[in-house]
Amino acid sequence: MRLTCPLCGTRDRREFYYYGADAYLDRPAPEAEPAAWDDYLHLRDNPAGVTRDLWYHETGCGAWLVVTRNTVTHEILGSELVARRKASA
Repeated sequence: MRLTCPLCGTRDRREFYYYGADAYLDRPAPEAEPAAWDDYLHLRDNPAGVTRDLWYHETGCGAWLVVTRNTVTHEILGSELVARRKASA
């Protein structure tokens, strides 16, 4: 699989670190009940179809990316810098 970094261009997937299928996980508060932490750490959706993933360009520029991809076809639909998303929000 090849991902496109907006700063470096198209690169092999091995340059990136996959963080998670949902780029906006709601982390429980430190004082949350153990069940909330168990859900957060262990219960994840495994969607078939289009997802938005958080990736880190580990051996490249060090940028955090949101990658939109299809988990069924493995098609990469787009990528954007997290820093740009925050700036426009």
